[in-house]
Amino acid sequence: MPLTKPTRRRLHHRRQVQCDGYERDDGLWDIEAHITDIKTYDLDNAERGGYVSAGEPFHDMWMRLTIDRGMKIHAVEAVIDASPFPQCPAIARRFSQLEGTRIGPGWHREAKELFNGIHNCTHLHELLAPLATTTIQTLWPSDEKNVMELAENLLLDSCHGWSRHEYTVRKYIPHKYVPAEQSNG
Repeated sequence: MPLTKPTRRRLHHRRQVQCDGYERDDGLWDIEAHITDIKTYDLDNAERGGYVSAGEPFHDMWMRLTIDRGMKIHAVEAVIDASPFPQCPAIARRFSQLEGTRIGPGWHREAKELFNGIHNCTHLHELLAPLATTTIQTLWPSDEKNVMELAENLLLDSCHGWSRHEYTVRKYIPHKYVPAEQSNG
């Protein structure tokens, strides 16, 4: 069901995030994200020749995580093709610090500790959440055993649909199911 009809309005800004998951020939997986911010009007910006034209990306950034089936990150590539300031692209290489980490419980917290304040790019960091969920969607499902391990290790109690009190858990990982009335007492 779509959103209700809005009042009259004018588009000023469009942010697009696209994520894709690829199976590689070497057995690893590439998970890529691309973010753009585009204005519908010219925007003054002294660092970009005086202004950024309407329709030209204000931000244009990419990130690729190369992972294995266990969601361990083997390689990270981040690129900033467009940004408001000339120094912004230099921070992209810092995201290689994610190499060796594993997407799973606590991974977002670990990334937040690695990248904060002046050691961060807000917009590249914002790509980490959709990269993580795209990783899960890309690897899901491969076989029944793998799916259930993934559900138990990553998805249990991560959202309403995977609550240990819901039908999904009762059906797919029954040893983790807890009836709602038992959890209240």
